[in-house]
Amino acid sequence: MAPFIPLEESFPDIREGVRSLCAQFSGEYWREKDQKRAYPAEFVVALTAAGYLAALIPEKYGGSGLPISAAVAILEEIHRSGCNGAACHAQMYIMGTVLRHGSEEQKQRYLPGIASGELRLQAFGVTEPNTGSDTTQLKTMAVRSDDSYVVNGQKIWTSRAEYSDLLLLLARTTPLDEVKSRRHGLSVFLVEMNKVEGLEIRPIRTMINHATTELFFSDMHIPIDSLIGQEGEGFSYILDGMNAERILIGSESIGDSRFFIDRATAYAKEREIFGRPIGQNQGVQFPIARSHASMEAAHLMVCKAAALFDAGIPCGPEANMAKLLAGDAAWEAADMCMQTFGGFGFAEEYDIERKFRESRLYQIAPISTNMILGYIGQHVLGLPRSY
Repeated sequence: MAPFIPLEESFPDIREGVRSLCAQFSGEYWREKDQKRAYPAEFVVALTAAGYLAALIPEKYGGSGLPISAAVAILEEIHRSGCNGAACHAQMYIMGTVLRHGSEEQKQRYLPGIASGELRLQAFGVTEPNTGSDTTQLKTMAVRSDDSYVVNGQKIWTSRAEYSDLLLLLARTTPLDEVKSRRHGLSVFLVEMNKVEGLEIRPIRTMINHATTELFFSDMHIPIDSLIGQEGEGFSYILDGMNAERILIGSESIGDSRFFIDRATAYAKEREIFGRPIGQNQGVQFPIARSHASMEAAHLMVCKAAALFDAGIPCGPEANMAKLLAGDAAWEAADMCMQTFGGFGFAEEYDIERKFRESRLYQIAPISTNMILGYIGQHVLGLPRSY
């Protein structure tokens, strides 16, 4: 395995490029999008044109062929700058299912377009209203019929579906009562959403601007060649990509933590009450210092998980702990920053309240902290299965 290097010290050119790009999208830009619940299309176009969203796509398919540690640097800097990578981060890890398990024809058909921005692969259809995180119990069915699969069912919390050309869909192809293991009989499909009928997309308005939706499938016909890999093996394909998802979401939370700590530190130095800066008071200074320590510890776990992933070493525990610790660090820093700013933290113009809301998401998505704790308890510590 390559030497372990904290990612803050790596990819300096990439980090500087991302900071320069993000500087073009001020807090005012994000506040307007947030108020209108509008998709930050201009920001996504700029990231695409700069090649950042194609960082993990191999060069032979038009990408940069960089390791996941580079993608970690990209997303961390986006969030530290006060921007929000959630508008497009899924493209970095969703395409991995096609890259690792798709046919060469599928890779040639889709990956170059994804890399150039001609195609957007942003939507990931897994969660359902009645099954939540119990993925093996999902009800959406894809039934083989001559030269197509016919899909019926429903998905929820499928973000960016309105702004994506392609949907990575997990559906059951063999009924649950006909398989030996609940993990079998699930298949993954790459759906060209603008070419199908029987798909309804309903936006869900939430406390943050996350462009999430419900999907309804009613006799939606998709071609046979929409299937990725082998029929019935989709659950393992999805699990294969979840480590990358956990690591990259963790990097965003580290970026959020740095945003809050940067803002709180600067404000505590300049804000004077009773004739001295508030940062001189231990009641203000110590929470900032503790947040910094928590962030640095979580950052090391993100670094470790990324290093293992890039080395091809199994990293399920590390990826999950990275997401857990980074999400906790971001939420701790968000609360600290709001407390440091006092009433001004509630004012939209400082962007604290917006980022406060955004950072809260990663306590429950894409997987809740309790699910990760259950995973650690069972698979790392050997405790009885809790769910």
